[in-house]
Amino acid sequence: MATATRQRRTVKSQAASTTRSLALDAGNYDLKFYDGEGHPKAIRSVRFQLPQGRDAVRYSDASPLIELPNGLRYHFGAQAYKYRRQQQTVIENKVELSRLHLYACLEPINGVVSEFPLSLFISTPDPARNEESIKDQLLGLHEFKRNDIEFRVKVEHVEVEREGMGAYHYAKYQGHIPSSGYTIIVDIGGGTWLTRLVDAEGEVIDENVMDRGGTYELAASISFDKRLTNALGTTSDPSVVMDGFRIDHVYADTGLSWASWLDEHLDPWFKGIFQTVKAQYTPYMARVTRFLVTGGGSHLIAERLAGRKLFAVMGDPQFANVRGLFLLSTDTQLCMTTK
Repeated sequence: MATATRQRRTVKSQAASTTRSLALDAGNYDLKFYDGEGHPKAIRSVRFQLPQGRDAVRYSDASPLIELPNGLRYHFGAQAYKYRRQQQTVIENKVELSRLHLYACLEPINGVVSEFPLSLFISTPDPARNEESIKDQLLGLHEFKRNDIEFRVKVEHVEVEREGMGAYHYAKYQGHIPSSGYTIIVDIGGGTWLTRLVDAEGEVIDENVMDRGGTYELAASISFDKRLTNALGTTSDPSVVMDGFRIDHVYADTGLSWASWLDEHLDPWFKGIFQTVKAQYTPYMARVTRFLVTGGGSHLIAERLAGRKLFAVMGDPQFANVRGLFLLSTDTQLCMTTK
């Protein structure tokens, strides 16, 4: 591999004394993060662990190269597809990857400051089961390299929220949540989908987390369709199909599209989700005043829900949860200031 692609940079670490806040939604498809500046960012949740004797292909903030003190190196993002046998978070336990996902999403402040205290606001589908493990991985001092910049970050505070509740806080901030009645959040992610039943005060009174059934299941169904595999002349990768959901339903750069027969797979997937929701929350339906549909897969069904009075589909749904998590960070800072 030509060394020119490595983009080596010698950057002296600069320190900041003020605590930085970062909202992090480490999803199965995308790692989303937001520090309150500009638009939230995303990194494709794919990585490759480089052998010691191999140079990395070109890296960037969108596809960062992480190097740990023990010499292990991981290339994240779309560039990881240029290696063989890349690892997909959607088929792994993302809780165990919390530390690596944080490193991938930590950009230097103003491009140069890479030593600072940090407060994290993150989400996970099941905090009761995973909060302790996440905090154990993230609290404390972290030293690593990201794109050849040395980082020294002390995580002082970690707040773990239920996945989907960030989107609820953001929707409420935008005025999409009625002042009375119950809201059912339907958060459709890459590997999972989940629901939360929330009362007017924002308290979760029932919930359901489906470990399977997210957009990866829809992509897997399409990937086995002979109309695609016969045209390719080989098997297809569900993860590449997932990428195609964002780009005109085309398989990579082959020009092959499943758009004309997408509904054959989409309809049963969509109906399966909402039949499950209806069955679980039947006793509460009379008091439900809003279905809030969010998550990176919600754009696939947005047209089906358009015009339905009870339904609100978040705009820019990929980033609704992380935007809401950052709102929690500002609330926390306000509380700390006034105490």
